[in-house]
Formats: sequence, structure tokens, C-alpha cells
Amino acid sequence: MSDPQILPETLIVQADSGETSLGWASLGGRRWRCTVGAGGVREDKVEGDAATPAGSFPLRRIYFRNDRLVLPKVQLPARAINEHDGWCDDPRSPTYNRLVRIPNDWGHEKMWRDDGLYDLVVVVGYNDDPPEGEWGSAIFLHIARHDYSPTQGCVAFKREDLLELVTLIGPETKINVLSIPANETAPAAKDDDMKQFEDFDEQDW
Repeated sequence: MSDPQILPETLIVQADSGETSLGWASLGGRRWRCTVGAGGVREDKVEGDAATPAGSFPLRRIYFRNDRLVLPKVQLPARAINEHDGWCDDPRSPTYNRLVRIPNDWGHEKMWRDDGLYDLVVVVGYNDDPPEGEWGSAIFLHIARHDYSPTQGCVAFKREDLLELVTLIGPETKINVLSIPANETAPAAKDDDMKQFEDFDEQDW
């Protein structure tokens, strides 16, 4: 793990604004494949558009399933989730874009999922200080589906890559999401980078 005094300060995410959700993320000399929202990367994100917000944002905290993984040593605040945890995505609610206890009467998504996508989550500080209007909610770094299919606006990584990434970020780390075709700005992919798109099996989860 990196020395806490010399943690890299910016996680750069580069993804196409339209044609594909696939992108690259880089931090401190490391890089990983990732996928972004089906709505592309947008500066004018709104609730429900499935877009990943463009810009620079803090990273707030980590949530994880302690029945499915062992969290490595991290520097962000971290808490295990349970079946009563949800995230409010209802702009009418006073708890919009906040972790909430469920069930409740407001629109929300469940944090405790069967598909494994939220086994490890990093909360991105987007539209949360304070939450306003319908600019969007629940923007996370989380685990990608096996085929790297688009998200609903989050940035998703292969499970083992996200487990590595959470050890490299801290309270001072920012994420900077850029609407740039990844193949124009990232180094050429190595064979083993592309292999993770072609040879998935269940153990990748």
C-alpha cells in the first residue's frame, strides 16, 4: 500500500461521451479498464439520464459487503452495509442523495444486492453538498458486470481492480471525469488488458 503521505491525489477517468461506455481510469502510474453510464459523460447530468457527471469531485467513503469480501486496509471512512441500507434517489425527499434505512416511503435503490455490483462501493461527492434539484444521485465507483456493460451513471471496475484502487485513495483524492474518447488519450492496451473483456468466467466475480 502507498505511504499515506504521498497518496496520488487525482483519479482520472477518461471515457467517450457517446459511442461507447468503455474507458480508462488512472492513478499514480496505475491504470484500469472501467465503464461509465449508458448516457455517456455529461456536464449537464440530471436524475435518471444514466449519464456519468463530468468534472472533479471528492471521494467520500466506502461501503462494502463483509459477508462477500475482506476489505483491505483503506484510508477513507468505511462501513459494512446490511439489508436495511438504501440510497435515496427521489428529488422530493429531504434525504435525496443520502444513505437511508429501508423500507421507507421515498424512492430509493437497495445497497444490498444479489448481483454483486455493490459488494464494494466508493461514494463520489457529486451533488451532495448539499444535494440540489434533480441533478442526479447515487454516483459511485462500484464493481462492473462481467461484460463491462454500461452503468446508470456510476464508474465501474473489475472486482480485483476496485479492491486495489481503494487502497490507493484517501480523503484528499479527487476523481476527475473527462468526456474524451479513451482510445485517443490512453496508452495502447496490452494483450492482458483486452483479455479481461474476452475471457470472462465466473471466477472473475
